[in-house]
Amino acid sequence: MYFTNLVRQHVAALRALLVFTVILGFAYPIGIWLFAQLPGLQDKADGSLIEVDGQVVGSSLIGQAFTDPDGNPLPRYFQSRPSAAGDGYDPLSTSASNLGPEDIVDTPGDPSLPADDNGTKTSLLSTVCARSIAVAELEGVSGARPFCTEEGVGAVLSVIGPRDATGNVTAPTRVVSVNQTCPAKPFIPTYQGVRVECAEPGADYAIGQIVPVAGPAAKPAVPADAVTASGSGLDPHISPAYAAIQVDRVAAARGVSPDQVRALVDEHTEGRTLGFLGEPRVNVLQLNLALDRLGG
Repeated sequence: MYFTNLVRQHVAALRALLVFTVILGFAYPIGIWLFAQLPGLQDKADGSLIEVDGQVVGSSLIGQAFTDPDGNPLPRYFQSRPSAAGDGYDPLSTSASNLGPEDIVDTPGDPSLPADDNGTKTSLLSTVCARSIAVAELEGVSGARPFCTEEGVGAVLSVIGPRDATGNVTAPTRVVSVNQTCPAKPFIPTYQGVRVECAEPGADYAIGQIVPVAGPAAKPAVPADAVTASGSGLDPHISPAYAAIQVDRVAAARGVSPDQVRALVDEHTEGRTLGFLGEPRVNVLQLNLALDRLGG
């Protein structure tokens, strides 16, 4: 009797497994696929691929770099935002850097080892500062931004001295610009009357109070999306502000008027989704393809 019930239960379980396999493993996916092939949905279901002369050149949903084989920006194209996905815009390695706004102190490596294997860790702040300088040089604008030195590293001090009950240093005895390794010249000469020192390679200044210094650059010319990667690393859009500072370079490289390029930017600027979600944006691939059709 017990054996008969056991067999009956296993047969019922097997029957349920087969039924749900057919429904959820075959019928449901095929039904969704057929529904996705309806007019108006097929393009999105197939990956929003973009073709030129019968050849797929990308997707309107996935960004890509417009650089030469050495990674240098191609002057005739608008540039995408940075990407933390693999070596850049790798759909198989979609990710963010997982670094936050408190990551502001660089970790210097062993200077006796090769630069790519000496343990050096660049903070998010210094990465942003360096990107801002690079974009500024390419676009001919100012790369200054808050909490960054003129050389493109984080403007951060380690202030050493006695502290009050809240942990703030009351009377500094030593101040070190932690992201400027000697013999670099500190970005400010003194702090609260104490001479600022450059950082010695390999030294640990964690004993001090870490103080970021804002500086005079309240409103940077280089927009935030030009120096930060998206959460997925695959964002195909840039802000209209980032597109605007690239217009003159692209126009000069193509030998066309900036007004022509600016008109294309306006044409490819999308508004907020449903009128209130997100921010206005420009699809970089579609804009660059329009530029190729324009010529120059």
